[in-house]
Amino acid sequence: MKFKFALTSCLLIALFFKLDAQDRITGKNFATRSEVISRNGMVATSHPLATQVGLDILKKGGNAVDAAIAANAALGLMEPTGSGIGGDLFAIVWDAKTQKLYGLNASGRSPASLTLNYFIDNELQKIPAFGPLPVTVPGCVDGWFELHEKFGKIEMNEILAPAISYAEDGFPLTELIAYYLSLSLQRFGDKYPNIKETYFINSQIPEKGEIFKNPLLAQTYKKIAADGRDAFYKGDIARSISKFIQEQGGFLSYEDLDSHKSEWVEPVSTNYRGYDVWELPPNGQGIAALQMLNILEGYDFSKIEFGSAMHIHYFTEAKKLAFEDRAKFYADMAFENVDVETLISKEYGAERRKLINDNYAGSYSHGDITDGETIYLTVADKDGNMVSLIQSNYRGMGSGMVPPGLGFMLQDRGELFNLNKEHANTYAPGKRPFHTIIPAFITKDGMPYISFGVMGGDFQPMGHVQIIMNIIDFGMSLQEAGDAPRISHSGSSTPTGDPSGGKGEINLESGFDYAVIRKLLSMGHAVGFKKGIYGGYQAIMYDKENAVYYGASESRKDGQAGGY
Repeated sequence: MKFKFALTSCLLIALFFKLDAQDRITGKNFATRSEVISRNGMVATSHPLATQVGLDILKKGGNAVDAAIAANAALGLMEPTGSGIGGDLFAIVWDAKTQKLYGLNASGRSPASLTLNYFIDNELQKIPAFGPLPVTVPGCVDGWFELHEKFGKIEMNEILAPAISYAEDGFPLTELIAYYLSLSLQRFGDKYPNIKETYFINSQIPEKGEIFKNPLLAQTYKKIAADGRDAFYKGDIARSISKFIQEQGGFLSYEDLDSHKSEWVEPVSTNYRGYDVWELPPNGQGIAALQMLNILEGYDFSKIEFGSAMHIHYFTEAKKLAFEDRAKFYADMAFENVDVETLISKEYGAERRKLINDNYAGSYSHGDITDGETIYLTVADKDGNMVSLIQSNYRGMGSGMVPPGLGFMLQDRGELFNLNKEHANTYAPGKRPFHTIIPAFITKDGMPYISFGVMGGDFQPMGHVQIIMNIIDFGMSLQEAGDAPRISHSGSSTPTGDPSGGKGEINLESGFDYAVIRKLLSMGHAVGFKKGIYGGYQAIMYDKENAVYYGASESRKDGQAGGY
């Protein structure tokens, strides 16, 4: 009997306390390691080999932008479950020369020949997740060349050379990427053409440790390296993409690709306790993080412990309010007048905060939760340039549409359009869909402080806010801020049919005390546990006093921070 009691106690402890980071003599008990610290440069990506590619570019004389492009190209090969040149890109760049932040929106637009009436006439309630209909123009390659033209230092053929070499010679698949690759390839199966030729090894789904090659992608990269962005948007690649999509019943045309261009945008910010937090304006969801911070700034977290019921309660309520606005207003600003200035103002945040009940969970209308796979990377160089870059094919590797002979899958970002005519994010030809992927940056007294991001669909604004709170409110190191157990919240856009009464559900990683969960339940929150919804984090911090970079990457992904 004593043995059974002891075993039960151990199981309960294992369930509610994080045991996967073993005992360390410094730092928080949940930290997986110390930060990486270096003087000359730092690269943090979601794959160790991509991190090494970025470092090699820095050591060869490239700058942070060159290294970011090289690492992104490597990830498009090595982590096709979350990235690739069939998808979109967003970036925030700190340029040491001008001492200024620059924002790039390299997201693609919907086909010009596809109208809202098509979906109405075919009685579709939403745009399908897979197949040719959700395919929008892939903006990644144009994003690379916009970044390179403005800030790059070495030639593009040298930047893409490491990814080309890995694509031709092969590399071993990591455990997590092999897992996600298997999920996607099982889903697609024989449903769509060219998938097996591109992603299978000896007609089998690749497994961890197997050497994966993609010679077709190597040839595509070589054309881009030799002939620039026009090789992708105006040459044979564009013709192959458009021909294939139209053969599959889609609408993306050569003209859609030929007319594509990225947009340089002004990053927007709010000040959180003396730190300026920067995001990009819509069509992305970055300002949701700023809205949450404005609401949370009204609470004194020096008196509220990390992981306490009140911490989780206030965070969740702020998220609900911000996501209500996200569902109503965020859209392509070339089509909709999104009042960003009001939404991220301190006055508006204070008004929204008044709606929060200190003791009970509120019921608000909030946006539908979306899923997606993404990569985030950040790079800093010896001259002080820093890049925060995020790139994605969206849901589970993309649309399933693999144009013949090119070695990559096209994104399905168009799924995120709304088909309600009155909605800000309603479908329209030539329009950029609402986007989940968001890079972030923090400055202090007008100088660069932290470049960071958190991958993971709708979780990203929640992840950004938690990282910021962990560092600023709870005094965590850059590594601890990413390793700390995370909070997520999900729910339907209306209370109808929602057993929580429209309050949604809090999902908690292991590491939170059961007494806290019990308190949340008494406050009217629904609490659950889910796996794989808490994102993946990379960050670089600049220590001005010692003139060194700190790098961090956490254990939920296969990532690595490396410096020299």
